[in-house]
Amino acid sequence: MSNTAGVEMEELRVPSVGESITEVVIGQWHKNEGDTVARDEELVELESEKATFEAPAPVAGTLAKILKKAGSTAEVGEVIAYIDPTGNGSASMPEAKQPEPAPAPPEPPKPAAPATPPPAPVASSAPAKAPEKHVQLPPRDQPASDDPGIVETAPRVMPAAARELHERGLSSSEVAASGPGGRLLKEDVQRHTSSPAPASAPSSPAAASRNTSEREERKPMSPLRRRIASRLVEAQHNAALLTTFNEADLTEVKKLRAEHGDAFHKKHGVKLGFMAFFVKAVVEALKNCPELNASIDGDELVYHHYYDVGIAIGTERGLVVPILRDTDRMGFAEIENTIADYGTRARAGKLGIDEMMGGTFTISNGGVYGSLLSTPIVNPPQSGVLGMHSIQERPVAIDGQVVIRPMMYLALTYDHRIVDGREAVTFLREIKEAIEEPARILIEI
Repeated sequence: MSNTAGVEMEELRVPSVGESITEVVIGQWHKNEGDTVARDEELVELESEKATFEAPAPVAGTLAKILKKAGSTAEVGEVIAYIDPTGNGSASMPEAKQPEPAPAPPEPPKPAAPATPPPAPVASSAPAKAPEKHVQLPPRDQPASDDPGIVETAPRVMPAAARELHERGLSSSEVAASGPGGRLLKEDVQRHTSSPAPASAPSSPAAASRNTSEREERKPMSPLRRRIASRLVEAQHNAALLTTFNEADLTEVKKLRAEHGDAFHKKHGVKLGFMAFFVKAVVEALKNCPELNASIDGDELVYHHYYDVGIAIGTERGLVVPILRDTDRMGFAEIENTIADYGTRARAGKLGIDEMMGGTFTISNGGVYGSLLSTPIVNPPQSGVLGMHSIQERPVAIDGQVVIRPMMYLALTYDHRIVDGREAVTFLREIKEAIEEPARILIEI
């Protein structure tokens, strides 16, 4: 079949999704090679260090060629597939751009023939100076010579490989380069770190016969998991973190949910959960303790007069924290509906990056996993995070009587550079009082 004149394959490139994101991991392809695609149809799932998003088809046609399989990495702007806009295989493949060959090294200068025979050497007590050795460096794609006079040039390190070297604490000289022209690729670094270490001498016959490598599985960290790790380490290194604790009696909140839960669900289409109570309690506490809603920018403290509360959601890919914007203006139904929508889309990998940017305070509910007590870590540059935990019926003393009440431990981790102990304890006490007397939330006291 002859190609239609002037019609070329359309390139599917990794889109730019943020200034700090330079590479993605290819997820699931929704189409196979040869399948028909529509314009703007979602073709492939891409996972970045902040979120998972879809790459749509730029034109309608046929998915002609997939260049990047699931699980491989690609840089922003890189071509990952070709689409035939004709739909019948008549479009021509763009010519591959070959890298320009490295210029050949100059030939060593030839010594000029002497006009007269050189004079005989004069005896001297000083050691004779060795003549300079002129050598020709081998091309980058050729192995180095065994001649000790030849100095091998360092490989050209690609940007993705440089980041990988930095994260793993390696230097380019430790890794064998396999890219064209002697370039060091990210895959070279990953291959180097995943290769098995030399076996050490067994300490016992049992250890010698035990092959643990066959019972181990190695998987590269996803961009999201690497980002989570980086942020947690950053928080520990750059902030003075302390945690204070309290506990709250949820009797009144549970009574309200029992009395009005069905009517609330019938009217708003969502259950009346505990999170709406805690979000509204946090907002009122932040108004009275503005240090918990502040951040550090250089030598300045930035006090935020808006209340964007992040809700930590655990997914199979890792922890994500979408933001509830202007929570002081949201009602209970809007809070519950937004959190439910975030949870559904987070587990499906459909959250947008803009939905996780910013935030002035965070709530983490470890109680959904059965946690009784924990110390959450602040999400920088925020100055505080509230940890919720399991509700357990415990004996407590009230008015001189021991009674059984549904109790929850609360933990507030805060940045001591901004928040003093007095503000932290006051903030947590105000949340406790608001939860134990929910009417305080409605009348904002």
